[in-house]
Amino acid sequence: MQSLQKSAAEDDVVWLTVISSRAGAQGHVSPEKANELTTSRGAAPAHVILDESGDIGRLYGAKTTPHMYVVTPEGELVYDGAIDSIPSAKVDDIAKAENYVTAALADLEAGKPVATASTKPYGCAIKY
Repeated sequence: MQSLQKSAAEDDVVWLTVISSRAGAQGHVSPEKANELTTSRGAAPAHVILDESGDIGRLYGAKTTPHMYVVTPEGELVYDGAIDSIPSAKVDDIAKAENYVTAALADLEAGKPVATASTKPYGCAIKY
């Protein structure tokens, strides 16, 4: 994901990380810890948003972490779902997987509709 974030930034894509865990729940972090985790993981989002109320996550129907979305500059949601086609945390699976986010961004850059607009997200459940 970190490589994808950096690549997207080079293409002027604004990558937002939204942390929708409520205070006291698994996944909740302080602003300082969020910044520390972003740096330690080599992540490169344009912004990290702490959504303790869950308003943003619920607005988009986020179910898992990660749950990926691609929104056009005009505000149209064009992709919603998993980052890729293999529901695994194994690094070896990355090269074998179809990256849905990369494909959606490529379709947009080519001026085409996103071919796969929705998939089932996988990961840990968000603790609203």
